Amino acid sequence: MKEIYIVRHCQATGQAPDAELTTTGQQQAEELKAFLQDMPIDRILSSPFLRATQTIEPLAENIGVTVEVDKRLSERVLSTTSLDDWQDKLKATFDDLDLYFAGGESSRQAMDRISQVVEEIRSSEAERTIIVAHGNIIVLLLKQYHASFGFDEWKELSNPDVYRLREKPRGFSVERIWVR
Repeated sequence: MKEIYIVRHCQATGQAPDAELTTTGQQQAEELKAFLQDMPIDRILSSPFLRATQTIEPLAENIGVTVEVDKRLSERVLSTTSLDDWQDKLKATFDDLDLYFAGGESSRQAMDRISQVVEEIRSSEAERTIIVAHGNIIVLLLKQYHASFGFDEWKELSNPDVYRLREKPRGFSVERIWVR
């Protein structure tokens, strides 16, 4: 049965695609490496955003696994226009999966995008894979496998955070394994 570790990136300097890890984020990446290094990981997939790749590079180098960048793991765009009440808007997209704002994608579109990655992992040779991504897209992925995930779970995420999806005969189980 497949195991997929879903990792939210460490603390970063901002939200832009080229935002780097902070000094604290770099220390968190080392802690994450220590936490995951004894797990037999076959494959690592990462968002192309710099903070995601910087999060997993220490582990990848330590265990000798190449990081594969996949743009489908990029953070979901809520809107390309500034939203003063963006948290209210984000919450609304968890309630209405087809709701979207100017230049953004709906929750359903984002869920479909990241679920394609999981389906490809399921058909791959790898038994244990790490996915490194961002808070909103991660919660939408977890919602695919556990309907109760939503806005409140997004608010509770930490940087970093780690969930394990385990394939079962009837779907996947979801377990949060990073506890700070």
